[in-house]
Amino acid sequence: MVHALGAGSELVGRSHECDYPTSVTRLPVVSRPALDLDAASPEEIDLAVAQRMDTGDTLYTIDEVLLRDLHPDVILTQNLCRVCAPSGDELTRAVRKFSLQPEVLFLTPRTIGEIENNILEVGRAIGRLEEAEALVRSNQERLARVRAAIKNAPRRRVVFLEWTDPLFCGGHWVPEMISLAGGEDPLGRAGEDSVRMDWDDVVNAKPEIIIVSPCGYRLDRSVELARQMREVVGAEVYAVDANAYFARPGPRVVEGVELLAHLFHPDLVTWPHAEQPWERIS
Repeated sequence: MVHALGAGSELVGRSHECDYPTSVTRLPVVSRPALDLDAASPEEIDLAVAQRMDTGDTLYTIDEVLLRDLHPDVILTQNLCRVCAPSGDELTRAVRKFSLQPEVLFLTPRTIGEIENNILEVGRAIGRLEEAEALVRSNQERLARVRAAIKNAPRRRVVFLEWTDPLFCGGHWVPEMISLAGGEDPLGRAGEDSVRMDWDDVVNAKPEIIIVSPCGYRLDRSVELARQMREVVGAEVYAVDANAYFARPGPRVVEGVELLAHLFHPDLVTWPHAEQPWERIS
C-alpha cells in the first residue's frame, strides 16, 4: 500500500514477509516467525500452528530494540489473523515502553470495501490521502470493466482452496473476488474466516474449476501442492500465486479479480501482463 501511494522511500522497516516490490527486501526486518517451518508440509504447519494457538504461545517475535531504534512515526500492522503475521496484541506490547509513541494503524479488512477503506486510512496516516483516493477510484474502475465484460456470461462453479492439508475454503474477501470475476463458490465464506472442510465437500460442490491458493505460498509451491491433490472429476485445476493476488489484502486484489475473470472467461477478459501467475494442473 505504501509503495502504491508513492511513499516507498519513507519506509524504514518491514516484516519478514514483506517482499513487494522487491526493493523493500533491503529494509531492516523487525518481525520473524517463532518457528522454522520453511521445510514443513502443509499438514505439519497446520499441526504446529494449532499447538501454538492452543497453548497461547505467539507465532512471531518482534525485535523491540530495532523497532525502537528505527523511530517510526507510523506502524502498519494487522489484527485479522494470528497465523499470518504478528497480531495487534504483540505489537502493542512491543511499543508500550517507547519514549515516543508512534501512531499504530491496525488493518483488519474482511471485504474488498474494507480493503479500500484501509488504503484511505493509510493515505491519511502518511499524508497521501489524495493518492489513496485516486488509487481506490482506479481500482473501482478496473472492477467495473470486469463486470461489464462478463455481464452476460454464465457463472462458473468454483471451489477455492486456501489450504490443502487439511482443506480450507476461501474466506474474507476471496469469495467476493470470485463473484466479481464471474464465478460462484458454494463453499466460500464471504467476509468470514475460512474453515476446514473435506474432499466430500469439494466433490459434492460439483466444481467446474478448483483454484489452489495456499495462504503464504508463491506459484511454484502452489503447483507442487496442487499436483499432490486428489482428482475431482470434471474440474479444471489451477494453481495460483496466493501471496501476490489473494492472501494479502492490498491494492493487488484487483489484479486477482482480473486473473480469476481471465481463468473463468478467457474469451472475454484478457490478462495483459507478461508474467503468468497461474498454472493449469493436468
